[in-house]
Amino acid sequence: MPSALAHRIESDDPGFSAPPIRSRPVRRIRDDAEALAVARDVAADLAREAARRDRERILPYDELERVSDAGLLAITVPKIYGGAGVKAGTVARVIALLAGADGSIGQIPQNHFFMLEALRLQGTEAQKRFFYDRVLAGERIFNALSERGTKTAQDHNTRLTRTSDGFRLNGTKFYSTGVLFAHWIAVVANNDEGISTLAFVPRETAGITVVDDWTGFGQRTTGSGTTHLADVPVHPFSVIPFKALFEVPTSMGPFAQIMHAAIEQGIAEAALAQAIHFVRHHTRPWKDSGLDRAADDPYVVSAIGEMKIRTEASGALLNRAGLSVDTATDEPTADTVAAASIAVAEAKVASTETALFVASKLIELAGSSATLQEHGLDRFWRNARTHTVHDPIRWKYRFIGDYWLNGINPPRHGAI
Repeated sequence: MPSALAHRIESDDPGFSAPPIRSRPVRRIRDDAEALAVARDVAADLAREAARRDRERILPYDELERVSDAGLLAITVPKIYGGAGVKAGTVARVIALLAGADGSIGQIPQNHFFMLEALRLQGTEAQKRFFYDRVLAGERIFNALSERGTKTAQDHNTRLTRTSDGFRLNGTKFYSTGVLFAHWIAVVANNDEGISTLAFVPRETAGITVVDDWTGFGQRTTGSGTTHLADVPVHPFSVIPFKALFEVPTSMGPFAQIMHAAIEQGIAEAALAQAIHFVRHHTRPWKDSGLDRAADDPYVVSAIGEMKIRTEASGALLNRAGLSVDTATDEPTADTVAAASIAVAEAKVASTETALFVASKLIELAGSSATLQEHGLDRFWRNARTHTVHDPIRWKYRFIGDYWLNGINPPRHGAI
């Protein structure tokens, strides 16, 4: 490992070392209510410059520090390790609040929380103590999971090879959400036996090259570029099983997916709020209406009503899904995990369709002036459309139907 990795810690292997721990002051959130209150305050700050960041593609380095300093990235650390150990529904609502303020920032923590859940389920006590302490100090764990050029986005050519002094990582990852802002990069790779494995590597480790080459028309500032791994040294202490997370029933899959549903829910809620504001204060009435205000047009009023109903409905499904994920977390069985996966899939379908519908209606109701770049109202649809293609809801419809019609449980993986 590089000479900079000088901070010695207690671990399963005294040869493990790590970079100096993040030294900025971090708020220690105590419970669900505090997490939500802090998230609302942070979201209000993030929203102020969100349109400009999107328009000019300003990467949110300072904003991620704000999220870290507020303690929001440590809310899933279990209470016995010093965290708040919040419920799944609280995690979803925090992400929805952040996504409503800035869709890109709302997406960035998803894989961070995903990795903390992997540690909870598969990490040793020493690994949990170490990484949870790091996260409580405001450090961020972002991902290098998906690859280009494989049969599916879930297949991996990246290899973790055992050597005489540990392991070495070699491969290339794309869609590395948040990696530009990471203290640690969590890399999924196949080991010498071809088994999917997860390695936590300090961002500045020799052999890691991160390229800011994400050119998506939405979610423009997620930092989802390419990560090159060239003979990257990995200490055994930093390695945990990945495939094992889904070999037995765990809450891993539905927990991962409820955060994706929350991103869409947050975008939908923010787009609805923008539509109401713009119609009230800027939109002119249509000449045939004979009205003085667009807000009195019965067709506009009706459309806002439909947007509100759809948004409230998808939000209710998200809340219900959170309760199911909590049940699967507390009592992980084939039945509870399947029920949670289906509840989350229903919420994900609803939030996807609602976000796309409301974000499109926003432009329609606001009128021609709403398309001006200065308003940045197009970002809601672009962000929703870009994020919603992470996993196809057509397959969720199929799994939902099979579950309710034929009693067939969905597969166990991170996309259902």
